[in-house]
Amino acid sequence: MKKTIITMLIALVAMVASAETYNYLKFTKTDNSTVTYSVEGLKLTYDNINVTITNAEGTATLPLAQVLNMEFTNDPGTTPSVLIGDVNHDGEVSIVDVTTLIDYLLGGDTTGVDLAAADVNNDSEVNIEDVTELVDMLLSVN
Repeated sequence: MKKTIITMLIALVAMVASAETYNYLKFTKTDNSTVTYSVEGLKLTYDNINVTITNAEGTATLPLAQVLNMEFTNDPGTTPSVLIGDVNHDGEVSIVDVTTLIDYLLGGDTTGVDLAAADVNNDSEVNIEDVTELVDMLLSVN
């Protein structure tokens, strides 16, 4: 795993030199789907599990295990539209998302569940810790 992260960092350093001529950073995932992020204000950080992409539009996290390739491009492709905590994918984060997440954890039925949005703590697992984070998130809204 360390070798993979080091290799990705070296590749990133090499790509950053030419990033100014491209408008987007595209990730190809292991399922061959792609996500593209604007390079405006781009900042990438890595830990042992995830790559976090921060740009002028916000922040997103991808599990490193799902990243097959990344490259700079001028093709905008598709941009991710995951609202963290919006488990039922209705466009807002509410107590309904908490109950949807609990129902999923108790029953395992993914119908109507956005698993990417359900991974509230970004640890690549959907579990009770995400329920706690989601409740905390709702309680901290001013």
